Amino acid sequence: MQGGVGRYCKNLVNSLRKEHLEVLVVCNEDGEGDFSGISPYNSSNSEVLLSLVNEVQPDIVHVQYEQGLYGLHLDPINPNRTRTNIELFYDYCSVPIVSTLHSAYTFGQWMRLIVPLENRTLGSFGTLLGMVYDYWTHLLNYQSFTSMVKQKIAQKRHGIVFSKYLANLIPGSHVIYHGAEPSTSISVNKKEARQKFSLPEESKIALALGFVTATKGWSLLNKMKVPKGWNIVINGSKNHYSMERYRVKHNTSDILGLNEGFLNDEQLSLLFYAADAVILPYKVTSGSGAMFDGLAHGLPFISSDIPFFREFSHIGLGVSVRRDPIQFSRALLTLEQRLDRYKNTVESFSKKLLWEEIAKKHFILYNLVVNDPNSPLLKENMFN
Repeated sequence: MQGGVGRYCKNLVNSLRKEHLEVLVVCNEDGEGDFSGISPYNSSNSEVLLSLVNEVQPDIVHVQYEQGLYGLHLDPINPNRTRTNIELFYDYCSVPIVSTLHSAYTFGQWMRLIVPLENRTLGSFGTLLGMVYDYWTHLLNYQSFTSMVKQKIAQKRHGIVFSKYLANLIPGSHVIYHGAEPSTSISVNKKEARQKFSLPEESKIALALGFVTATKGWSLLNKMKVPKGWNIVINGSKNHYSMERYRVKHNTSDILGLNEGFLNDEQLSLLFYAADAVILPYKVTSGSGAMFDGLAHGLPFISSDIPFFREFSHIGLGVSVRRDPIQFSRALLTLEQRLDRYKNTVESFSKKLLWEEIAKKHFILYNLVVNDPNSPLLKENMFN
């Protein structure tokens, strides 16, 4: 599907192929893989994958494990029945599995995933019933969801995460950062980039972008007093698997809605080149492709003070503050006062995100798994 996990997978595959690995991709019918047949709605995902493994006989299977993309079922009565549509694949696959674990949560973050879904049949009463149901199922299933993620680290199973925060939540996983770099080797002039999107040329721009969901927390931006000399630019797109009908209305001239929808890699790079910072007022996240992409284009970030972002603000890549409009306004001023220092730190860190470097770290892990799955190196987090 279009979106962060799809882009990540495509870039990783292309980079691994440059390292002379033979990589075959399975995805859904809308993707560009070598095989299709899996989707969130297919209860036979495991059977499809097991059949392909039997046919292809790979050395390793690498799963991009984002639960919702394979169909996540939270049971409202028996949490032992909580599952995705690929859990049986993990149980029966005889080939070593490496999983990139995109999502894991503390209890507080898990409960904040609940958002009201409009019920057009029963109206506000139906929406309230839906919220009660979601709170109950999330409360009941936190431990089973967490156990399901942790079970991806076991004999012949190895995990990759994007941060030390996630590595602490999933013991035994390896930190390999989310790769990110501009889609063009030609650095684009900021003025030119802004002209392409009809953005103001004189002010500084804080960029918010991604799928339009309640957990992005963009509603906070409307409550901010945007500092003089700044504009906030928002570009959202629709995740076609999401049931949310979330809208953000911009009630101030300081906040500009682009309404460009989903951007291809070249357009996305151009938009990052037009900005001075990335703004991330998220309520919940396990990781952020927008943050990594921003860093790759030399942009520091401003974010909510939640564990994932805090880890990177502590090394000088951005400012994390309490999720409050006043704090976010002050954070923009703080960033402006120290912008050169932040940008120097970001420029140095961005070298760690080059896809060539990310692919090499994957290659090291694959070799260890295939040649010596009991190697003590696998028990050490050697990929930081």
